Amino acid sequence: MKPQYAYRWVNNHGVIRLFKKALLRRGDVFARLNCSAEGIENPYALIEEMRGTGGLPRTFPVWTAFDHEIVRDILRDNRFGAGVPTVLGMPRLVRRLLVRRPVPPNPVDAPSMLVIDQPEHTRMRKPVTAAFTPRAVARLSDRIETVTDELLAALPDDGPADLMAQYAAQVPIAIISEMLGFPDSDREMFLRWGDEISPLFDIGISWQTHQRAMESSERLHRYLLEHVERLRVEPGDDILSSLVTAGDLSTYELCASATLLMAAGFETTVNLIGKGVIWLLRHPDQLDRLRVEPELWPNAVEEILRIDPPVQTTGRTTRTTLEIGGTRLHKGSIVMLSLAGANRDPAVFTDPDRFDITRENAKNHLSFSSGIHVCLGAGLARMEAVHALRALFEAFPDLRLTDPPTRRPLFTLHGYKHLPVHTGPRVRGHQPIG
Repeated sequence: MKPQYAYRWVNNHGVIRLFKKALLRRGDVFARLNCSAEGIENPYALIEEMRGTGGLPRTFPVWTAFDHEIVRDILRDNRFGAGVPTVLGMPRLVRRLLVRRPVPPNPVDAPSMLVIDQPEHTRMRKPVTAAFTPRAVARLSDRIETVTDELLAALPDDGPADLMAQYAAQVPIAIISEMLGFPDSDREMFLRWGDEISPLFDIGISWQTHQRAMESSERLHRYLLEHVERLRVEPGDDILSSLVTAGDLSTYELCASATLLMAAGFETTVNLIGKGVIWLLRHPDQLDRLRVEPELWPNAVEEILRIDPPVQTTGRTTRTTLEIGGTRLHKGSIVMLSLAGANRDPAVFTDPDRFDITRENAKNHLSFSSGIHVCLGAGLARMEAVHALRALFEAFPDLRLTDPPTRRPLFTLHGYKHLPVHTGPRVRGHQPIG
């Protein structure tokens, strides 16, 4: 057991885990939403129950926000800091230990862009931004189409498949790996590491889960250190090579940026594609509409993002005492922002529980956050999902579920682990979308 891991778990998860268990025994709605099978399988009924209390409900030690206007305003308000602080103050000796022996780079610890504020956030984000401009993303269209067609060709004709493992996960990991200059042979290794690291986005995880995540973070860090050194000698034309040659970031910061890009470039899209398959199979009238009007596919993806976001929640901390939504918050208050709740706010979305691919304001969702921390890869995720979903249903029009899909046991990164289907007959001569 490494002491820095133990201190990190106690401060970030252990104390909160005790509170959550106590609250769950009392039937607390937030605890049920956050750490029960009920909350993982169908969080939306619990979200509406909490929304009904109005304002910012409080469950110790956090405040919660579910209304679209409040969530959006907090995301854009620089009086709120990114991330969530530790629950317990760390002794000076522990702080020194963490400086001397920091935890390996991961998406939820500084210097990850996800949890730092200005001016450090701008310094870390600016070098990466060029790779995700609309023009840069548009240039990836042909490659996304090629990868999608290769994966569709590998699916069985009129046979069983697990669409999560064989398709939904493979599209985004192929693209982000290429963007970072990783060889194709390492994709499965990244998928395994990502699956073990992703629980870090939740709060109050078990010590065993945290330990596995840290061990995988260490393995990924060692891999990235070797990869960065190779790029210093032989840079390519990928994002990481440009960051290495620019020399603006330290080696540790380079690894932190690469780790976050891997997580952000994969987790959102794999869950988006998997959820898209489920929503369309369970709403055949909407799928039939897409067959007749394929120009609706981009809006269909926006509606999937709205009604069932891949990332359900994020956190902010007040940097000063303030009032918002009629609630006074003292400096250091933690606010959990329900992106899922904001996306089903009846004040913004008419009949919000209805899945409607023609919804005019579907794009007003907050699934990619807002403000300075808005998701860099939002445009890429949208493009990948449109290509992957449309091509799948055009190649296999009789695709059907064979068993109920299996959820991942996560609250924040909400999606499926297994998606068992029967593909049905493949459409012969299926052409790429173009």
